[in-house]
Amino acid sequence: MKKTKLRDGTVIYCLRKPEAKMLDHHVEGYLQHGIAINDGDVIFDVGANIGVFGIRALQYGPNVKTYCFEPIPEIAEVLQKNADCIDKNRMRVFKHGISDFNTTASFTYFPNTPALSTSHPEHWDENPKAFRDAVKGTMKNPPVGMKWMRLIPPIFAGIIARQLIKGSKIVNCELKTLSTVIEAEEITKIDLLKIDCEGAEWAVLQGIESNHWPLIKSIVIEVHDTNNRLQKVRDLLSEKGFSLLYDEREKGLEETQMFNLFALRG
Repeated sequence: MKKTKLRDGTVIYCLRKPEAKMLDHHVEGYLQHGIAINDGDVIFDVGANIGVFGIRALQYGPNVKTYCFEPIPEIAEVLQKNADCIDKNRMRVFKHGISDFNTTASFTYFPNTPALSTSHPEHWDENPKAFRDAVKGTMKNPPVGMKWMRLIPPIFAGIIARQLIKGSKIVNCELKTLSTVIEAEEITKIDLLKIDCEGAEWAVLQGIESNHWPLIKSIVIEVHDTNNRLQKVRDLLSEKGFSLLYDEREKGLEETQMFNLFALRG
């Protein structure tokens, strides 16, 4: 565990400093197309990693509260450390993942790039170029303080990708449905549900019971568009009352099948 500073000087704990900067860089991409955080909001962060999004959310007002979910034990320890240092009463940490059943599952943990750890490694296995394309996208659109990445010739993206996935580990993690948490915590509203869980987004949505959907006001979700998943997610959210839907590929990731989908009620 290491300390680093985000772009505004906020000190946090992390596993890898460059990745912490990248996670901070992604926050801006979530808060657009009508997605906003206001004082008093309740935020659910599914796939919280080390908690950068949750930390940023708390900065929008003294009454914002975040519920952060992270299944990988090594990452969850850092998340808990950040919550303890920032405000553990407003930044609640749950050391389990979110899915369609209360169960356990095997995750592939990448120590060299923890944010890409997943319970669905087949997404990378089925498309060997996907990791390379993600690296290439980061090189094209690096965070503040890492602009030097633009100087790396794209031909090296494959080599970097192979180094990042070296030393992967299989870890068993607990999973719960979102509805299980809503009931246990007596949640009365979710102003923003942010989902970034490396291929498990459909299972997360399937774990929301029909009586809990009206509690959710807005959603931003990273969708891995395999087997027409993006359209399936759009159709589901439309059915659940989200009439304002917008999707886009994140800047720099145009060559990947990863989309950000923004959903609001009209």
